[in-house]
Amino acid sequence: MGIVLLWLVSGIYIVSPAEQGVVRRFGKMVRITSSGLRYRLPWPIEKVDTPRVTEVKRIEVGFRVIDPGPPARYQFIPAESLMLTGDENIVDCQIIVQYKIKDPADYLFNVKDIKGTLRDASEVALRQVIGNSDIDDALTIGKLRIQQEIRELLQRIMDGYESGLLITEVKLQTVRPPKEVEAAFKDVVSAKEDRERLIYEAKGYQEDIIPKTKGRAAQILREAEAYREERIKRAQGDAGKFLAILKEYEKAKDVTRERLYLETMEEILPNVKKVIIDSKVGGGLLQLLPLEEMVKPILSTEEKEKGR
Repeated sequence: MGIVLLWLVSGIYIVSPAEQGVVRRFGKMVRITSSGLRYRLPWPIEKVDTPRVTEVKRIEVGFRVIDPGPPARYQFIPAESLMLTGDENIVDCQIIVQYKIKDPADYLFNVKDIKGTLRDASEVALRQVIGNSDIDDALTIGKLRIQQEIRELLQRIMDGYESGLLITEVKLQTVRPPKEVEAAFKDVVSAKEDRERLIYEAKGYQEDIIPKTKGRAAQILREAEAYREERIKRAQGDAGKFLAILKEYEKAKDVTRERLYLETMEEILPNVKKVIIDSKVGGGLLQLLPLEEMVKPILSTEEKEKGR
């Protein structure tokens, strides 16, 4: 009786929060249990497996971690990492695939070597996506897109196997040309980066100079409009003044003509150099009386005496 009791008690098992229990009866899966204290029929009737469904696992493609370090040590596997791009260039590419269990029953029973199958499928997905991409995308701006496409393709492959895996992330570790031509590729990449930098600088200059030019053009237009208004007002004023003079002229032509002549002479004569010529003086030479030269010494003498 005691042996039977111990046999029955042996069916008690615990499922941790990170696990799910998969109960098999004579080898056939009968139920999945959640975390907590559980019971199954004792062996050999029922058996339970408890895979860790929340744990994120990883595999490497193109290299293996020999020692996590620090410093970490790696073993590179060219047979996995060397491949052709869409423009027929050879590239050395390594990735890390992170995954976890989404269906513990499929994970346990549908695929015999789940890790090896996942690594082979990851290599297939990697080669297909790289084969559809140019080397420029793989080396520079297309890495995020390539990672996303590899993850989606790999998930479809593993779902086709009913593997019970969820591919959470694919990370490109190293994407580089083969060592024999790596220096030349670095020069090409540097040149392209310089080109992109110059394009961004030119766009920045464009965005800076265009608003300034538009502002200057608007200022010139405003100044031109102000000048136009000023000229129009001045012309209208001159025209009004002329019409007023014309009206006065028509009333008394002789008087107005004489007044205009005197006003004009009044403006002009102060700025004209004056020369007095005595017509009574004869001789072969023209006799001039330079008043300005004569007046200047007298004025300067008077100013000095006043200063004393």
